Amino acid sequence: MRLLRIGAPGEERPCAVGPGGVVRDLSAWVPDWTGAALDPDALRELGARLGREAAGLPAVDPAAERVGPPVRPGGHLLSIGLNYRMHAAEAGLALPDEPIVSSKAPSTLVGPHDDLLLPPGGEKTDWEVELAVVIGRRARYLPDRSAALAHVAGFATGNDVSERSWLLERGGQWVKGKSFESFGPLGPYLVTPDEAGDPQRLRLTCRVNGRLMQDGSTADMVFDVAHLVWYLSRFMVLHPGDVVLTGTPGGVALGRPDQPYLRAGDVVEAEVAGLGAQRQRCRAAAWAQARG
Repeated sequence: MRLLRIGAPGEERPCAVGPGGVVRDLSAWVPDWTGAALDPDALRELGARLGREAAGLPAVDPAAERVGPPVRPGGHLLSIGLNYRMHAAEAGLALPDEPIVSSKAPSTLVGPHDDLLLPPGGEKTDWEVELAVVIGRRARYLPDRSAALAHVAGFATGNDVSERSWLLERGGQWVKGKSFESFGPLGPYLVTPDEAGDPQRLRLTCRVNGRLMQDGSTADMVFDVAHLVWYLSRFMVLHPGDVVLTGTPGGVALGRPDQPYLRAGDVVEAEVAGLGAQRQRCRAAAWAQARG
């Protein structure tokens, strides 16, 4: 199945791609893509029902309305650092012995075509196309990596946008450089594992103003998806709707000689093969107005 949410921010409706490629509004069946609705068994049952009864559901044109993030915001957004050999090499850093785990504020989560807001004073905003893993079933102290994928609802295209000045030059934790408003574009689709295929054989690309900047494969991951889900469950409880951004391949602005960080007017296009493409236009975020 391919799940998506369509509508204005805060008013998105749960939808799915039905037979014939027609997007259907599933609001009559599920309240939103969150909680128990993301359980892998529930999604399999829902997919079978959609195949039988899609014609009775309203059709939706995703080109005519905003596409939001494919899961409801509010859960954990976890970010894995230096998880691609090419990216570690361009950064001049050794491969980690264990996954490097950071986080993003839940408020960063936005739709795949929403504007990317460049923060006031930020001069080093960077792109990071990533495979996003969405948890579908509570994962706590998993015994081994073989149990991990049964807890995954599906996969999505993500862009783990980072402001490098706050991330690397301001001290403290990486979360400061990853939590700006709009720094978590996700989607357009949440694709269930049966349709997404092997998560370790997916191509990732990112273009800026039409120029190919990143072109990698999830085969280059240091720690694969199953390992990451198992590993995280060893020290936190993962809940349905939590999102794990699994690292970025080489080609980010930080690793390029000219360091072409994003500027207002730039267009970023990120895609994971089979999961859908994103397109964000960069614009400057305004300072908040003082209140008397």
